[in-house]
Amino acid sequence: MAAVLFICEDGAALSPLAEAVARSLRPDVEAWSASLRPSHVRPWTRAVLAEAGLDDAGLRSRDLAEVPLDEVDVAVFLAPAGRPPFLPRRIRLVRWPMPDPSSAPADEALDAWRAARDELLRRIPALLDELAGPGEGDGAGRRRVDRKLT
Repeated sequence: MAAVLFICEDGAALSPLAEAVARSLRPDVEAWSASLRPSHVRPWTRAVLAEAGLDDAGLRSRDLAEVPLDEVDVAVFLAPAGRPPFLPRRIRLVRWPMPDPSSAPADEALDAWRAARDELLRRIPALLDELAGPGEGDGAGRRRVDRKLT
């Protein structure tokens, strides 16, 4: 099974959002999230996932050391700045610098979280189709996710 790892600074927002999106869109691709400094998954993360009908079951902020790196094919570094962690050379590293919605002012928080979710919903399908390989990228393993993009 193909596998992707999403990495962010604290495991509270971007990487759990990405993991949930990937798992919801392509159950045939293993998805993990991890962080450089684990904390907790923020309530806004779960709220915007639920709003789009995406499953947040099992989401937690985990340390990179908890991920079986020998199973990972691609790692996506989502932090807006900084250096990605050192990973085994065989893992393809992709950088998608995105603003952390946790840093948005309170009156703009919901819009920032929705924007992060929607950007991940836009980017992740092509990555997963590429990762799944021939014959699987035609949508055979893809679950349809009804979502309201705001």
